[in-house]
Amino acid sequence: MAMDRIDGVAIVGFAAIIAASTALEGIVVAAALGGFALSLSSWRLYGGRPWEALAWLSWVGAAVVLVIVPGGGAFVVAFFGSLLLGVGLLLADRLDLLPSIWNETGVEGVEGQRDG
Repeated sequence: MAMDRIDGVAIVGFAAIIAASTALEGIVVAAALGGFALSLSSWRLYGGRPWEALAWLSWVGAAVVLVIVPGGGAFVVAFFGSLLLGVGLLLADRLDLLPSIWNETGVEGVEGQRDG
């Protein structure tokens, strides 16, 4: 489970969003978090890691739940379900437990591509 450049960007970006959360309203921070996760998802998909892209999209769903804030049990299920699904997909992909979705040789030259 080696880290690459996009993992470094994610760590720095989340640190910046956490720092911004002290000065901004919660809904603005949740929207920024969702946008940032959506950006990371598209980069993971472009980089040939579709399972990780789905994990990041799941975390976008968790950020959307924070913005719309459904009441009671719906919030708990939607928010924590999205978080757990994202963690599961990310770990399963990093541990090579999920099948390859497409031929990785068709994505030559893309940074973040897996080695064979």
